Amino acid sequence: MRRKIGLEELLERAPAPQNTAPQQQAPGQAGPAGPRGRAPHTEFEFELPLGYVDDEGTVHRHGAMRLATARDELMPQIDLRVKENPAYLSVVLLGHVITRLGDITDVHAGVVERMYATDVAFLQDLYQRINSEGHTRAAVTCPHCDGAFEVDLAGGRLGES
Repeated sequence: MRRKIGLEELLERAPAPQNTAPQQQAPGQAGPAGPRGRAPHTEFEFELPLGYVDDEGTVHRHGAMRLATARDELMPQIDLRVKENPAYLSVVLLGHVITRLGDITDVHAGVVERMYATDVAFLQDLYQRINSEGHTRAAVTCPHCDGAFEVDLAGGRLGES
């Protein structure tokens, strides 16, 4: 007879996620990428609009975010902070998927909590874009000349190359 298990027990039994960063390989070499020959792009660089200021006053603007796994999206559902305040879900989720922020490699919900709201909104948009569309580009049209082009929303200042 089977017994029902809760989400917490299910997540405890699940294996931990493996490193999803793409493997570097020499050009022309076949790799573990599958039938199409290319591993999916799983980590995206970004530049925050304002930057995270740490305890020493250092501003961290450049970072990286990886694609979310199903586990990343399920874990916040059992977090007590999220249960008490559902708006905290994105803070916990971003703490899981941001792999580095400047020199900081241990990014967690406490770091995200201390970010400016502008930067959190930027990261929420980036998360949504890479996890639903798989890239950070957006098609735009110039309001003056009606020219169509793409911009990369993940970083850099307008006019920089």
